[in-house]
Amino acid sequence: MARPITAGVDGSEESHAALAWAAREAVRRDRPLHVVHAWRFTPHEAVEGGRDTQAGWVRGALDGAVREIAGRHPGLEVTGEVAEGDAVETLVAAADRSELLALGSRGHGRVVGFLLGSVGRQVIAEATGPVVLVRSGDRASAEAEGREIVVGQEGGPDDCAAVLRFAFETAAARGATLRAVRAWTLPPVFAYSPASLQLLDEAGGPVPYEKKALGEALQPWRERFPQVPVVEHVEMGSAGQVLLDVSARAQLVVVGRRARRTAVGARIGSVAHGVLHHAPCPVAVVPPA
Repeated sequence: MARPITAGVDGSEESHAALAWAAREAVRRDRPLHVVHAWRFTPHEAVEGGRDTQAGWVRGALDGAVREIAGRHPGLEVTGEVAEGDAVETLVAAADRSELLALGSRGHGRVVGFLLGSVGRQVIAEATGPVVLVRSGDRASAEAEGREIVVGQEGGPDDCAAVLRFAFETAAARGATLRAVRAWTLPPVFAYSPASLQLLDEAGGPVPYEKKALGEALQPWRERFPQVPVVEHVEMGSAGQVLLDVSARAQLVVVGRRARRTAVGARIGSVAHGVLHHAPCPVAVVPPA
């Protein structure tokens, strides 16, 4: 059975944008669409009715969303699920069963960007599959205009295999150009080892070295997806800033995840964190394979 594209909804404008995005992706990838609404009963004196009443509201909202999205895409298989319990656990489990999980993301910018929220941040950090964050202003027109898929690459050929696979699959499904970005900075002189200095010397300097590293990482995926046009983008600067600079002409940015646990909760890595908060387009965060 084909793994579905899943969207997490909560009645917000952002989650409806994520649902619309997920439906378009399901059609492109010829996958079923699954819609999940995680909720927890919250007694409130100002609200009449108990658990059954609230459950009925949630189920009604979910059924309405399913009917609306199915009406927009005749022939698309759409299912819905109401799950009472912890939202993070529910959404992580849904992501683990899915091709990808789409969630809404509230706002962006230096201040309001931090409204990504603890639920979304924890789901991204714990999910074993790709999670896509979609803003309320997202429109299908960016995809129709043929804007690029942008993907960040770092390290050696095997370090970003899952990220590159997802980016190439998405570009192939959309008939889009893929811009592969590798950013680099000059470390302090004392950070160079004799071996690294020799590699740089053999390559002819840092720029040819970085271009060669990017080309080697892309080669197996170019062979697997020969129909995808690829632009190799090597630029000096921080990875997060370089990705944000090129995201203005992107329909989707794809980044890897370096999740780790800290005393204050799950962290997802500085590059993914910065891109999620400030990129104007949807962002896919892909865990390591």
